[in-house]
Amino acid sequence: MTDSQQFRADGHAAIDWAADYLEGVRDLPVMSTVAPGDIRAQLPAAPPEQAEPFADVLADLDRVLLPGFTHWNHPRFFAYFSITGSQPGILAELLTATLNLNGMLWRTSPAVTELEQLTLSWMCQLLGFPETWHGHIEDSASTSTLAALCAARTALPDRRVVVASEHAHSSIDRACRILGLDLRHAPVDDAFRMRLDGLDLSDACAVVAAVGTTSTTSVDPVPEIADAAAASGAWLHIDAAYSGSARVCPELRTPGFERADSVVVNPHKWLFTPIDCSCLFTSRPEDLRAAFALTPEYLRTSAEGVLNLNEYGPSLGRRFRALKLWAVLRCYGRSGLQSLIREHVRLAELFEGWVREEPGWELCAPRPYSVVCFRPEGGDARSEALLEAVNATGEAYLSHTRLNDRHVLRLAIGNAATTEDDVRVAWQVLRREAARLGAGAPAGV
Repeated sequence: MTDSQQFRADGHAAIDWAADYLEGVRDLPVMSTVAPGDIRAQLPAAPPEQAEPFADVLADLDRVLLPGFTHWNHPRFFAYFSITGSQPGILAELLTATLNLNGMLWRTSPAVTELEQLTLSWMCQLLGFPETWHGHIEDSASTSTLAALCAARTALPDRRVVVASEHAHSSIDRACRILGLDLRHAPVDDAFRMRLDGLDLSDACAVVAAVGTTSTTSVDPVPEIADAAAASGAWLHIDAAYSGSARVCPELRTPGFERADSVVVNPHKWLFTPIDCSCLFTSRPEDLRAAFALTPEYLRTSAEGVLNLNEYGPSLGRRFRALKLWAVLRCYGRSGLQSLIREHVRLAELFEGWVREEPGWELCAPRPYSVVCFRPEGGDARSEALLEAVNATGEAYLSHTRLNDRHVLRLAIGNAATTEDDVRVAWQVLRREAARLGAGAPAGV
């Protein structure tokens, strides 16, 4: 068999494995329960001396690795921000790996840069952003936020403070640590939104408004924060990594985005694109370029009037991430994306209603999108034990946070395959395990 024939045969086997996995993932335990070191102990400690067939890789994927996976593609993965690697995105990722392109310069693959520009223009149109904005793709919101705050620091070098709410994502803390900036936390109100009376932008190079905080998906008052940023001259960065995708539905858009200096939206969170894919938009691309543009001799080209995307972020090498996002936008279309996101919001509202109506349970935060914060009545120990018990069943996987110094459960809906039955199963498991622990009633929905 020639190399090409072997590749074709192995490729068919890999696609069959992927299709079988996606068809059967609902029947697998959502969360892995292996002990630390279990997976590594089953694999050779030294690399092979002789070549092994790809079939052996697939065999060990099934035999050894699969039990060590927590299945983010599972329709009852309700932890953190639930995600989906949809079929169009998966296939496009395969093509990206096949092409193995590096779009560090326009010249190194013109189509990589120009498709990314087009795709981010499509995103602006879908999400209601100004079409004049610059957009490019980073790997994660952590990198996008780092890039935005680096631009803010470069634009205002005499200011060394970043302001964000006490519920801001930890990536902002990390970015400030990397950049040598001080982070000043503003307090939040009863709905976990940034309080304006605690907003101090003195000496601030940037203020970060969260639209969809990590714990509760609360929405900071962006228009008022924008007013304060304009008055002080601070850079306004909007963290919409999770909720930004919901703007494809006009009724889920919140005001003030058009006044931002930068915005981050992660299609790998709620726009059905395989991780990693984070879109950074800015109304001030020249400030971003001033922070990052660096052209050694070996990267100089004679091409004029072209965009080299490495000049707008911290990475030089750039994967062809736009291909999978472009494929998802084409294969779902605006209406398909809207239908999925609206269904997820409906399912979250349904679950929220079940909790509200059930004695012995309480809601712990407003629900702007598709994340419900709740807990059984009682102390933290009861809530913590319930989370461990539910996740140990393998039937559903939830996460937690702390609100008002209390342990709170989070159920996040965002998987394209999640149905009402999946959400109902999660609620039944929660009630069953709560009853077993003495924290609720076992009756079904």
